Parts: sequence; C-alpha cells; structure tokens
Amino acid sequence: MEKRAIGQSPLQVTPLMLGGNVFGWTADEQTSFRILDRFVDAGGNFIDTADVYSRWAEGHTGGESERILGKWFRQSGKRDKVVLATKVGMDMGDGKQGLKPAYIRQAIEASLERLQTDRIELYQSHKDDEATPLPDTLAAYGELIAEGKVIAIGASNYKADRLRAALELASTRGLPRYESLQPHYNLLERGEYENTLAPVVNEFGIAVVPYFSLAAGFLTGKYRSAADVEGKARGKMVGKYANEHGFGVVKALDEVASEVGGNPTQVALAWLMARPGITAPIASATSLEQLEDLLKAVELKLPTEAIEKLNEVSQPAVVA
Repeated sequence: MEKRAIGQSPLQVTPLMLGGNVFGWTADEQTSFRILDRFVDAGGNFIDTADVYSRWAEGHTGGESERILGKWFRQSGKRDKVVLATKVGMDMGDGKQGLKPAYIRQAIEASLERLQTDRIELYQSHKDDEATPLPDTLAAYGELIAEGKVIAIGASNYKADRLRAALELASTRGLPRYESLQPHYNLLERGEYENTLAPVVNEFGIAVVPYFSLAAGFLTGKYRSAADVEGKARGKMVGKYANEHGFGVVKALDEVASEVGGNPTQVALAWLMARPGITAPIASATSLEQLEDLLKAVELKLPTEAIEKLNEVSQPAVVA
C-alpha cells in the first residue's frame, strides 16, 4: 500500500486506518488477532483505538481494546510494523476524564501498560476539554514527546474555532501541534467538516482520519428501507439516514459499484480516500470477510465520473 504523511510528523501511514473499537467487544480475542494479522500482512500499518473502548458494553470498564492489542503485540511480534493511535479524554469513570496535564500523565501510563508498549505513535485528544487551558494540554503532550512516549499528537471531535486556536497557540508558543484531526465525515455527513473544519485543516496542513466512514454501516447497503432499520442494534444511529436522501446515496453507491466492480462499502471508502486532504478513513471489521472488503477498497480507484456522481447525490446533506 502507498504511504501518506501525518502532518509534519515523521509518521507515514497506509490509506486505510483499521478501527479497534470492536476488539474485545463484537470481535473476540482470537478473531481480533486474525483480523490484525491479516491487516498487517496485507501491508496495512495504521491502527486506531482509545482507552475508553469498549466501556459502553455491559460488564466492560474501558481498556478492553487496548488490552487485546497489547496481547497481540506480545504474541505476534509485529509491534514495529504498526503506527499505533490511541486516545485520551473520554469518561473512564471515577472522575477520570478530560485533558488536564496530571490526568494525561495518568492515562498514558495506563494505556502503555494495557498496550504492552513503550510508545504511542499518535496520541489523540478524544474530545475537547474547554475547562482546561489549551496551552496546559499541549505542554503536557510536549513532555510526553520529549520522553519518547509519544511521537505526534492529534485531535478528535474538535470544533473549527478550537482546533484553530490550538494550532495557532502551538505555533506562537513553541508547543507541539495537533498533526491530525479525527472528524465525523462520510457521504452522509459532509456539512460540518467541509464547511468549517476543512479550511483549518488545509491552512495548517494536518492529516485527516475520518471516523464513521460508513455512517455506522448505513453506507454498506445493509439498510434498504425504513423497515430494515427498525429494531436493529444500530437503529438509533442510522435512523436519521433512513430517508429519501440517504437511500438515494445508497442507490448511487450500488450503481457505481456495478460500474467499477466493487460493492457499496468499497465505493464509500474509496470516495473518502479520493477526497482532497483525507489521509486515511477509519473502518472496523468483525470478521476476516469484512476485512477483505476494506482491503479491496484501498485498491479501488474511482473514475472522475463516479466521484462526481457521488458528490452530486450526497450534496443535499451539506449544511449551507
């Protein structure tokens, strides 16, 4: 696979980021190991997780995904083949959340232990913490970079004004800057990123790794009518797409897929990979079959006409 830069950092990553949110949750340990082995053996090197994964599941406390990855690193010996990204800041219970320096220090030590590694290539603020001054957070990250525990830092779920403020502060005060942004962006969620975040990203030259690249599964073509959504586990997440516009985008994905010899999943990811400024969309797999779909998307080059068709049919979703 080709490699793309993470901002101005030395990190070079493949154009697909494997989502680790499912590890230890909907993908058990052995399945997770098989998926990770196949991804790396196929040339992939970019893996995303977070300390909070998968605290939302019954009986889970957070750290499940990181522990799976740590065990895999130890057993596979493939740690040096991976550009590892994890995140800090979401509520881990008992007041453990946010981006205060003392908590960042506590959180990274816990993540390193679970991951059984001595460094994290891309350490990301999982969400903004307006109660903590931006310079304090960036200075704390600077200490971790100086110690070799972190190579580069990134931001997730930041609004454009706060992202710009953080980047400008880093420049004027000599602090480490966010080298990547992890936004909510896909064919059905274009407005906020394209209208507000993309101008900041382009101005400062940072990498973009969108999450929910497949709109929580809606863009796979799994849902073909409102009835398909009702009662499903992700019904609340995808219900907002079960309308004329959403099904119109899926129809266009079907048409493009038949033209290029792929499927809706692959086309939706290939569209993102072809977008200006996008470094690597994040996508998860709970089986080897799903992973093969994702890997094929990397090789799928959409013709200009197909991209224009998808741009046009998804345009009504853009907020003016």
